[in-house]
Amino acid sequence: MTRRTKIVATVGPASESVPMLRKLIDAGLDVVRLNLSHGELDEHLAKLANVRQAAAECGRSIAVLADLPGPKIRSGRFPEGGALLEPGATIHLRPGDEASDADLMYVQYPTLLDDLRMGARVVLGDGAISMTVLDVDAEQATARIDTGGRANGQPGVNLQSDMLRLTTPTDEDLVLAEAMAAAGVEYMAVSFVRQAIDVEKVRDVVGDRAQLVAKIETQASLDNLDEIIAVSDAVMVARGDLGIDCPIEDVPHLQKRIIRQCVAVGTPVITATQMLESMIAASSPTRAEVSDVANAVFDGTDAVMLSGETAIGRDPVGVVQTMSEIAERAESEASYRQWANRLGRMQRASDREVSSETKITMALSHAASQAAIDAEVSAILCCTRTGRTARAIARFRPEARMIGLSPDPKMVRMMALTWGVEPVEVETYASTDEMVWFAVKTAVEMGVAKRGDTVLVLAGAPDVDRTITATDVLRLVRVD
Repeated sequence: MTRRTKIVATVGPASESVPMLRKLIDAGLDVVRLNLSHGELDEHLAKLANVRQAAAECGRSIAVLADLPGPKIRSGRFPEGGALLEPGATIHLRPGDEASDADLMYVQYPTLLDDLRMGARVVLGDGAISMTVLDVDAEQATARIDTGGRANGQPGVNLQSDMLRLTTPTDEDLVLAEAMAAAGVEYMAVSFVRQAIDVEKVRDVVGDRAQLVAKIETQASLDNLDEIIAVSDAVMVARGDLGIDCPIEDVPHLQKRIIRQCVAVGTPVITATQMLESMIAASSPTRAEVSDVANAVFDGTDAVMLSGETAIGRDPVGVVQTMSEIAERAESEASYRQWANRLGRMQRASDREVSSETKITMALSHAASQAAIDAEVSAILCCTRTGRTARAIARFRPEARMIGLSPDPKMVRMMALTWGVEPVEVETYASTDEMVWFAVKTAVEMGVAKRGDTVLVLAGAPDVDRTITATDVLRLVRVD
C-alpha cells in the first residue's frame, strides 16, 4: 500500500452485498460507515455481518463505524410531487406535524416559536433551501425564502444550534449504541455534539467496547473543541451541518483548524460531506471535488469520507478508486517534513493537561519521528495494545512505512482509521526483547524490510500484569 490517507465509505443499497464489499475493499476501502439514521437495526446488523465476511475473504482488517442519528427535526409532509418555495416569497412556520405546503410549513419541534427569533436562519435538508425569520408571534413565525427550491417529503429542518433545546445523545441513540457495541463495531460517531459531556454520555453506555468519534457540526462544538477532542477517540469534520450552522465561507478555515488541533494530539480526524458528490450519478468527479479531496490531504486529515457516493451511487467501486488515486497523488506533493517542527511548537504553546503516561508516549514518539529521518529507516514498527503508540507516531506523518502490530484483533481493525498505519495481528509476547524480535521478523516477512535495512521499533514494556500504559521503548534495529 502506498496511499497513507484512509478512506471511509458509507454502505447502502448500492454497496451492502458481500461481492460488492469485496470489490470496495480491493479498491482501497479502509473503514465502513453504517448510517443509523436510515433503516432498522436488523438491517445494520446484517450489513455488519456482510462487512466481516467480505473482510475475511479479502484478508484485510476493516473497521466499522456506526453513525448514531442524533436529534432530528423534520417538517410536516409536503404534497406528492413536492412544493416549490420561490425565492423572495414568505412562508409561515408553525409547530406540529400536519401537512405542509408552499405557504405554511409545520415543524415537528414543540418549542419552535419560543426558540426562534427575528433574523434567525432556517435551512431545509442539506442546505439547498434557506430562509430568514422576519417575525414571530404567539401563533406562527413568518420567514422570507432566501434560497428557493422544491421541498419534497419530510425534509430535515435545521435551526441555529444556539437556539435549540435538543440534547444529544437521544434515548434512541443510547439504545442503538448499546446494540452496536454489543455487535462489535470498532467506532461509533456521536451526532450533534456540543460539549464534552455529550460524548461522555455515550461512553457511559459503550465503555471500552467501541471508540467514539465526535462529529463537529455546530458552532457550540467549535467553542468547546479542545474539551471535545480530549474526551474523544476520533473526530469528524461534518462539513454539511457545519456549513449550515456557521457561515459557509468559514467552513474551509474551520476544517483546517479542526484537523490541525486533532493531529497535534494524535486524535484521528475524518473529513466528510460532499467530497465526490457528483459521482453519485456521474462517472467522473468535478475538478473542484478533486481539489477538495487533495486539499483535505494537504491539511493532514487521517481519512476522507464518502456518503451517498457509495451508499446509493451508480459506481461505488469507481468512486473509491478515484478517491484513492486523488489522495495518493496529493500525498506525493504534501510537505510532511514540516509536521515535526510545527507540532513541537504547538505542544510547547499548549496548556492542555495530559497524564504522565501520555506525556511519555508523546515525547518518545516525537524523538522517534526525528530518529526515523536521521537513520533513514525503511519502516516504523509500532507494537501496541491500545493503538496509542501508532496514533502518536502517525501525527508526525513520517515518510517511512508504519506497521501497527497488536495481539488484539479488534485493535488491529481500529488502526485502519489512523493515517499511514498498516495494521497486522501478532501473538502476545512476554518480554520486550521477544516483542521487538518478532516485530522485525514480521516486517521482513511482509517485504517491508530486507537484509541491511534499518527499522525503528516503538513499544511499551509489559509490566507484571502484562498491560502497557505508556510507550517507553525505542529501538533502531539493523536487519541481518
